[in-house]
Amino acid sequence: MEDTALYLLAISMVLLMPGPDMILLLQTGAKQGRTAALATALGLALARACHVALAAMGLATLFKVLPWTFDIVKYAGAAYLLWIGLQMFKTSGVSAPAIAENSPPTHTLGAAFRRGLLTNLLNPKALLFCSVLLPQFIDPTRSSVSEQFAVLGLILVITGLAFDSVYATASAWVGRWLERSITAQRVQHWLFGTLLIGFAVRLAFVQQA
Repeated sequence: MEDTALYLLAISMVLLMPGPDMILLLQTGAKQGRTAALATALGLALARACHVALAAMGLATLFKVLPWTFDIVKYAGAAYLLWIGLQMFKTSGVSAPAIAENSPPTHTLGAAFRRGLLTNLLNPKALLFCSVLLPQFIDPTRSSVSEQFAVLGLILVITGLAFDSVYATASAWVGRWLERSITAQRVQHWLFGTLLIGFAVRLAFVQQA
């Protein structure tokens, strides 16, 4: 029980830290509304599940043995974040009321889902996080290691989805407030765009531990 509480605390501390996932959620909710932000949250959840599976298969070890594989994923993730950030600058003058998206088009939800999936999936730091954190809470003397890995992974995905749902809801409220001012909308686009570009640059220069 104590190990589980400590594990949840560790996850929560990471999820509370500003990062590309959080910024993407806040921007999506503020611009497109809660439903689109929740679609992004589902994409993030699937990406985290993939990272858990990849960590269990030892892909992080491959990064250590073949550093160029880490660089490929890292630069692809940085390029994707850079592209999203630049897209925000292009739409900074467009008003897109979040409150009007009670039934957003399917293609919009699909795009929001893919942005969440790719933003997290192309971040090698997320995979390394799973590879470092999860084994610390696995006890080989208990049940099978694969079973424990699955349980810990499920806790990670559910906890992450819970946090992301809160961010999605909060950002939608902010979006309704931003509707009143085109200037505020532009500032929001430029701010989030700049932050994502900053995360892209930071990711491009990150090194393996």
